[in-house]
Amino acid sequence: MAAAVVAVVGGGQLARMMAPAATALGVRLRVLVEDAESSAAQVVVDSPVGVASEAADVDALVDGAQVLTFEHEHVPNALLEKLVGRGVPVHPGPDALVHAQDKRVMRERLTALGVPCPRWAPVTDAASLDAFLAAGGGAAVVKTVRGGYDGKGVRVVRSSAEAADWITRAESGSGAPLIAEELVPFSRELAVLVARNPSGEVRTWPVVESVQEGGVCAEVVAPAPGLHPETAAAANDLAVRIAEGLGVTGVLAVELFEVPGSAPGEAPRVLVNELAMRPHNSGHWTIDGAVTSQFEQHLRAVLDLPLGDTTARAPWTVMVNVLGSARAELTDGLAPVMRHDPAAKVHLYGKGVRPGRKLGHVNVSGDDLADVRARARAAAALLRGDHPEPKDS
Repeated sequence: MAAAVVAVVGGGQLARMMAPAATALGVRLRVLVEDAESSAAQVVVDSPVGVASEAADVDALVDGAQVLTFEHEHVPNALLEKLVGRGVPVHPGPDALVHAQDKRVMRERLTALGVPCPRWAPVTDAASLDAFLAAGGGAAVVKTVRGGYDGKGVRVVRSSAEAADWITRAESGSGAPLIAEELVPFSRELAVLVARNPSGEVRTWPVVESVQEGGVCAEVVAPAPGLHPETAAAANDLAVRIAEGLGVTGVLAVELFEVPGSAPGEAPRVLVNELAMRPHNSGHWTIDGAVTSQFEQHLRAVLDLPLGDTTARAPWTVMVNVLGSARAELTDGLAPVMRHDPAAKVHLYGKGVRPGRKLGHVNVSGDDLADVRARARAAAALLRGDHPEPKDS
């Protein structure tokens, strides 16, 4: 029996990390990469170079494949609709994926579903933004509805003048439309990963805490420490409701704000911040810390296979991202990390060093959160070359 072929749009680290899971399952990946040296192209044999917005490139990618999926959402919806019309299985489908592509569409649909979100409104001109600011205490978060990620396309403003360049481009049609959201007084950021297959089976992983630096995920703690049981249940229920309500197939990441309760002893509330319909940075801990990783689960889901167990393997797992490096080659840090902490799990993405760039991550698991966190941070620092290797290593 021939191996199933899963076509993936996008050649970054997420596609790269699907490869070990695909190998274990006997699945063949075919990845549309941006260039021959991209992260995924280094480890996936079948990696044609192409452009996600070019119909001919995507047509060639799906030829003979059992399913098309994604490691990023930047694919024209009209192109995907044509594939579905020809009978090509696309997971997640274009009707679902649009909610991760367009923040206004997402907010409108989540509001209709009764999902708790920050107060929001479309920004059509300076006057509409000033009105939103006046109604919300004088501060707001302005977002481009398309194209933003890792802190890009997001700006905190206290007057319309602070977003004048975006508003001008949006009004002229040369820039993306805008929305404004309230500046939420959250206590921390949480995330829930949920997987759903076309047959409707759904599984979630434990709710995690996500620590951001400059709009980029720097650290994830699984499970979120000190999380109120009612808040955890509400977060999981929201993730399932969104996956089912939007018809998502594959892995969905639901990023949340935790907001303190209004009365003493009241469980914190959660508000939905962002959605990602693919494996996600907040789920990298699952590679070593869960029975089934998000990458294996995504492949199971898009192929409509039974979903795997999402139980955590240890009381705590901490993932720390390696963002930039003082080293010319990150692999120079492997030996120091392995000497200092043989149990730390290193995942490198094969990328050239640039300031702030996601170059890899470290997972550490154990019974004591303070120890696990310290070890994960120390391992990431050694990879970055921030400090000399400890002399007792």
